[in-house]
Amino acid sequence: MSIQTIKMPDIGEGIAEVELVAWHVQVGDTVAEDQILADVMTDKATVEIPSHVAGVVLSLDAAVGQVVAVGTEIIHIEVLVGSTSVDHGGLKSAPQSPADQSATAVSGLVVGSTSVDQGRLKSAPQNSNSPPQGSKPVAAPAVRRRAWELGIDLASVRGTGPAGRITQADLDAHAQHGGASPGKAPADQRYAQRTAEEVIPVIGLRRKIAQKMQEAKRRIPHFTYIEEIDVTELEGLRARLNIQYGATRGKLTLLPFLIRAIVLAVRDHPEVNARYDDEAAVVTRFAAVHLGLATQTSGGLMVPVIQHAETLDLWACAAEILRLAEAARNGKATREELSGSTLTLTSLGPLAGIAHTPVINHPEVAIIGPNRIVERPMLRGGLVVARKMMNVSSSFDHRVVDGMNAAEFIQQIRGYLECPGTLLVT
Repeated sequence: MSIQTIKMPDIGEGIAEVELVAWHVQVGDTVAEDQILADVMTDKATVEIPSHVAGVVLSLDAAVGQVVAVGTEIIHIEVLVGSTSVDHGGLKSAPQSPADQSATAVSGLVVGSTSVDQGRLKSAPQNSNSPPQGSKPVAAPAVRRRAWELGIDLASVRGTGPAGRITQADLDAHAQHGGASPGKAPADQRYAQRTAEEVIPVIGLRRKIAQKMQEAKRRIPHFTYIEEIDVTELEGLRARLNIQYGATRGKLTLLPFLIRAIVLAVRDHPEVNARYDDEAAVVTRFAAVHLGLATQTSGGLMVPVIQHAETLDLWACAAEILRLAEAARNGKATREELSGSTLTLTSLGPLAGIAHTPVINHPEVAIIGPNRIVERPMLRGGLVVARKMMNVSSSFDHRVVDGMNAAEFIQQIRGYLECPGTLLVT
């Protein structure tokens, strides 16, 4: 038998280091060739590292949450008799004969559906059921609350959700097998003093989000502008279009109308559709509107990009919003779909509140966020009438965008939305 050392491979695109976010094996485990050993995260995607030999794990040489440079040794495997090893993208292989070496194959790095010839790696599926070694149970607050009511220790429950997350169905299955007594906790336990603490490592996507937000707030002097928009006519037009075309062309939400208004307003205000390289002191303005769409996923916030939003009509835009949101939430968005935005739109839908102060997606210089629509009494021609009102909250980089320019940009968007017919003829 021989000992195989596997190093962190070169993932390509100039990436020098990655974060180890999960081990799928432990010391002493027997692994098969092509079995997934670990998940690592780059700035844009989670990538799986497979084993190119069959054997027994001798050591894990990196910890979950550790940032690992390309070429660093991460695992040692004792190779089983009869197993062969293949050199894949920087993985150190066992000695081979010249004939074996000439037959060595290099397959592609796959992230989502995009293939790159850089080592034998695949995009990590988001439904991995292996939580990080030694980690505490992962579960949503509602699941934790129900587990407490049922008297179930989450540490004893096997999670079947993404990254080993415990779901409501897992609790049901555990209870059915005698893991807890059904019913709520006794009344005297509900007010009992609780002293438990939960330590949650900030790793993977959560770490990337934290770093991105910290960088944005540290480097960009934000200012926020909030305007109220009457969307009564817009909502009426949207309802009529959905009745007439919904069955054949798809339903329209508010977002395609807002995106169309943004695209039209950018024509007169190119300063907001830009990126600022503060180290080189260079602002780059873009003719194309590559609109980032901030999307909440089970793993955290992601920003898939609607490429060339200026070329899309309302229905094409609606279809692209739906496609990208589903890809992001299912963990199937490619690098290209998560890169290259020039301006970002963020929306929490019905949870959007009356106003907020969105954080700019660095190195962009503006972000726009609609708030929820509320029907309110308004004065019109001396009469009190019911109108559907919505605030738009936007933030700008004050180094690049002056207050007057920002206000004019949002007022132009307001004009398009309050007279929605102009969106279809402009």
